[in-house]
Amino acid sequence: MRKEEVRGHGITVLWILAVAAVYYGAAQLGLLQQLVRGQVTPLWPPTGLALAALLLLGSRVWPGIALGAFLTNVSIGPTPLAVLVIVAGNTLAPIVAYLLLRRAGFRSELDRLRDGLLLVFLGALTGMLISATVGSSVLMISGALAPGSFWPTWSVWWTGDAMGVLVVTPFVLVLRRLRWPADASAVRWAEAVALTLCAIAATMLATQSTSSSLLFLVFPVLIWAAFRFRLAGAAPCALGVSIMAVLASARRTGPFADQDLFASMVTLQAFNGSTALVALLLAAVIAERNETHEEIKRVCKRLEEMVANIEPGNPGNPGNPRGPER
Repeated sequence: MRKEEVRGHGITVLWILAVAAVYYGAAQLGLLQQLVRGQVTPLWPPTGLALAALLLLGSRVWPGIALGAFLTNVSIGPTPLAVLVIVAGNTLAPIVAYLLLRRAGFRSELDRLRDGLLLVFLGALTGMLISATVGSSVLMISGALAPGSFWPTWSVWWTGDAMGVLVVTPFVLVLRRLRWPADASAVRWAEAVALTLCAIAATMLATQSTSSSLLFLVFPVLIWAAFRFRLAGAAPCALGVSIMAVLASARRTGPFADQDLFASMVTLQAFNGSTALVALLLAAVIAERNETHEEIKRVCKRLEEMVANIEPGNPGNPGNPRGPER
């Protein structure tokens, strides 16, 4: 085996271990807000991280996802066999989502409306059906879950994984391409600080008030972030808003007070889904519009140069009867 191949395998192993470590760390954070049997949460960040890792590094890192899922579930699963099946479902879900996105021509830049819609419907809503169905079924078959609790557990599992894809995957994708804006003006920095403060204030007010109608306060901030900073501003805002909403739901405070699990999950996931969709799709539309505008400018410049070259008095025109002026 040549040195280049050995080095390549070594780098792959390091990436696999890194993905496993990040997956496990994110899982521990997600389990702090578990709602069902100590392992089902309304926001599951590892799924979003796993799909982002596959999109950025390729399918070679899938063992890292499986290892991270195993380390996460080995201490909380009902039986060893159930743990292995849950790990298989948690690994297969992001892999299927990745394959569907790649087959559909998904671009990780998320600069087209098409990419945003693909991430929503193929990556989040379709791919995560696997992990939710496998995990909930195993828990019920193993006796860890009552048959009557299957659908509530399935709904929390599915929406938690889907929300992980919708809010965490775009954040990781934009974080990879993020560069320090050396040429940004002081006004631009002041706007970014104002946006951050407004996002925090609006989210705290929306999640602490008992009125559900105040949840709509965050949407003007998300629209502001998407219009002015595109995905670089919209993705972190959506992630922060969703985390604060999950914390309020777990504490049963604000609009989630005096609600049972099902009603709380409906309110939470409707809110989180709306924030993710507004941030993601609007940022993609703005990016696509800006790219179209730049393309039109480039075409107009080329047309201007072509017209200048065919003017009768242009010395560089081969058809110019006068020739170059002396």
